[in-house]
Amino acid sequence: MTRERELDRELLPTATGRRTAAAVGELLRPRRLLAAGAFTVLVAATAVGLLTAPLLGHIVDVVARGGSDFTVPVLALVGVALVRGAANAWGLSLVSRLGESMLATLRERFVERALALPLERVERAGAGDLTSRVTNDVAMIARSVREALPELGRSVLTIVLTLGGLALLDWRFLLAALLAAPIQLYTVRWYVRRAIPLYASQRVKDGAQQQQLLDTVGGARTVRAFRLTERHVGRVRRRSQDVVDITMRATRLVTRFFSRLNLAEFVGLSAVLIAGFVLVGNGSATIGTATAAALYFHSLFNPVNAALALVDDAQSAAASLARLIGVADLPGEQEPRHSGTPVDASVKAASLGHAYVADHPVLSDVDLTVEAGERVALVGASGAGKTTLAKLIAGIHLPTAGSIALGGVELGELGPAAIRRTVALISQEVHVFAGALADDLRLARPEATDEQLREALAAVGALPWAEALPDGLSTVVGEGAHRLTVTQAQQLALARLVLADPPIAILDEATAEAGSTGARVLERAADQALRGRTGLVVAHRLTQAAAADRIVVLDAGRIVETGTHDELVAAGGRYAALWEAWSDTRQQPG
Repeated sequence: MTRERELDRELLPTATGRRTAAAVGELLRPRRLLAAGAFTVLVAATAVGLLTAPLLGHIVDVVARGGSDFTVPVLALVGVALVRGAANAWGLSLVSRLGESMLATLRERFVERALALPLERVERAGAGDLTSRVTNDVAMIARSVREALPELGRSVLTIVLTLGGLALLDWRFLLAALLAAPIQLYTVRWYVRRAIPLYASQRVKDGAQQQQLLDTVGGARTVRAFRLTERHVGRVRRRSQDVVDITMRATRLVTRFFSRLNLAEFVGLSAVLIAGFVLVGNGSATIGTATAAALYFHSLFNPVNAALALVDDAQSAAASLARLIGVADLPGEQEPRHSGTPVDASVKAASLGHAYVADHPVLSDVDLTVEAGERVALVGASGAGKTTLAKLIAGIHLPTAGSIALGGVELGELGPAAIRRTVALISQEVHVFAGALADDLRLARPEATDEQLREALAAVGALPWAEALPDGLSTVVGEGAHRLTVTQAQQLALARLVLADPPIAILDEATAEAGSTGARVLERAADQALRGRTGLVVAHRLTQAAAADRIVVLDAGRIVETGTHDELVAAGGRYAALWEAWSDTRQQPG
């Protein structure tokens, strides 16, 4: 079966290994004292634990001599166990605190940069790339910080200090134990060389799978309407199979990795036992010393395997960390050196053009002037360019041709922060954030008082149902809590608009998702929210257009008509045809 040709996506950047290491150092630098304290406590805990083997060896020597007084060594073993347990718990808690605080800082940097990314950049990468980083990659790093990092630190310390203990018993035991090292080092090198590109590829395929799921689920209605279900299910199946295939490759790699580590254990333990046999035979060591050496090497099994096994987690975490740092290192919004100040709330677009894909213009030669305080409705068939024009004026997209000025100042001279203060866009896709209703409203104005929140809700007709909620403005809304209706969610968005109080507001089909009754409620709410502002309304319902000061009709990315409702109806052009069709639909019996 021939696979459909799919557009290549320009994925968000991934940091290099050197940059990732440098970023970890930057996160660690302000926490040097905490890191030093955690290291010191873990060293002490590991050193105390190493006393177990010589104490057991001492008991063996006592037995070999025919003695029976084990009181002191047994009490010492109990003391070692208690002290080691307490110190380990303390040290691991310090390591966890260190890792969690570093991860929290990285998450904040990542979210800050991600929220500031231009929408065009996110769309080129695909939402799946971003969501996989903020979900899968963050989860992988969090699991490593909580589990792998403390275990790795403890294992490395145990290995180093245990080898030191072997050297103190007899340097020949150390040499015997080190025979396993070449096999282990070769195994790790062999594994890392294959694992790094494998896990990086796995992250990309995870992102592609999420993107395909988002595309299919998000466009489910269109997929069903055009009978594309089998094609999209096939794409999801292929993306999922790609993830399964690469996961199985990773599993086979890990299996081979551990089999080689088992060989190293066999070689090392055999060498230590043979060395013990020889040294005890020639009187160079006691049975207790040989026993302690064997116990020391045996005690290395778990930490060595854990440390080397954690290379697997480390590679996954490193791949995820590089993807987060790649986004976190993106440059922030560039503000102009000398930001202009709008003189009024007017909007002017001159020779405006835009294309999402080269040589496929969505808008061409659009000239539009909206006076301060004027309300203009954008009307046209689907694909005419209404939403694109709205997003260009809101500064969400950058035009590929022409210019846009707000209050007499071009967007490039205003800068991102000033644009956000000057113009706000409310679309039909409204998100209700999980949390108290009051907190959701304060996203628009953090310092707003409860009274100001009530005034904003009242302005859009939402105060009655808001006060009727179980806990009023303190009611927790959003996912997993009190669910708002489509109409209520849109009223909430309009109330945020009132609180933000921008001089220019754009409503992009803000009543499209509501039913007939809800649409009438939202039309009144939108009218109140736009009061005293310059307004652009992408009109889904032509009743909104009829109430505007002026109507602009777009077709195939160009303005084809402009005027008041009465003027356009009298002209008998494209708008008149749309209005007639709309009126006929409204008059049909329901």
